[in-house]
Amino acid sequence: MEPWFTKQLTAWYSINKRDLPWRNQTNAYYIWLSEIILQQTQVAQGLNYYLKFIKNYPTVKHLANATEDEILKDWQGLGYYSRARNLHAAAKNIVQNNNGVFPTNYTDIKNLKGVGDYTAAAVASFAYNLPYAVVDGNVYRILSRLFGIETAIDSGQGKKQFQQLATELLDTKNAATHNQAIMEFGSQYCKPVNPNCTNCIFNKKCFAFANGLVASLPVKQKKAKIKNRYLNYFIIIDKNKNVIINRRSINDIWKGLYEFYLIETTKQTSELTILKHSQLLNICGLNFTIKHSSIEYKHILSHQHLYTKFYVLTLKSSHKKSNKVCSVKALKKLAFPRLIDKFLNNCDLDII
Repeated sequence: MEPWFTKQLTAWYSINKRDLPWRNQTNAYYIWLSEIILQQTQVAQGLNYYLKFIKNYPTVKHLANATEDEILKDWQGLGYYSRARNLHAAAKNIVQNNNGVFPTNYTDIKNLKGVGDYTAAAVASFAYNLPYAVVDGNVYRILSRLFGIETAIDSGQGKKQFQQLATELLDTKNAATHNQAIMEFGSQYCKPVNPNCTNCIFNKKCFAFANGLVASLPVKQKKAKIKNRYLNYFIIIDKNKNVIINRRSINDIWKGLYEFYLIETTKQTSELTILKHSQLLNICGLNFTIKHSSIEYKHILSHQHLYTKFYVLTLKSSHKKSNKVCSVKALKKLAFPRLIDKFLNNCDLDII
């Protein structure tokens, strides 16, 4: 352990830490909830979701007893929906196999679905002050810059090297405070872009600052390839005010969420062409009215860019019995992806 590092870090944290509801408590269930919500999510966005979940599901049993639809609806807009499904599965496991008592050791926490090394270390240290060092994006950034580590953080060697260094630096007697402090410093000070290095408490010891490498550290070996997708959604309303819906079940984005009738194309398609598509004619025949066609929505995911248009169509007949339908009035009860929810919020409900 480097005494100077822990001393300066915790002193900074005692003055600058944010007052967040999952801090200054040891409820492992609440801490776990916060950590899952904050995976791939900024605190500003995740805070209200956290407050909603502890209100609606105050214990592990409440979460386990909820339906997947209820949980996905409360998660709506947060993205990376596998987190919500894993959260639900883990809660059921705790209730079934541990009588609803949240695990109290690192190994059992890590065995929960959706929990990896980082989350297990965070919960174990924050809730029980167990001596496990957290290594997240903030920690990678601080350690790579401070100690001049150019090993790629997404390589097996890099993960091992950073975990070992984080463990060596850990204040084992005050693991909870140390881990909170290093993540807070990375989030609030040693930022990915334009950190305030001139006033940094570590600038006299920082390798990256001394050598002009702040912008190039940490190093990643892989760059994500972006895939473009073209989605055409049809809100097909029949004479009974019912709409065709589908619940996504394939291993793709938005699994478990609802969507309208979809025709995905390999490129941008004109309105004239898409309205003559064989799939659409098979569902509607020729007897439909175009009530509304939307602007194109661009929705950016981590590895995908979605280009989407929505068409509201009306039929004079009823939907075929083979189609899954929902009443227009019941749409608000369903969990839709943020992209579709954005359209529903933007459009005039009278259109639908």
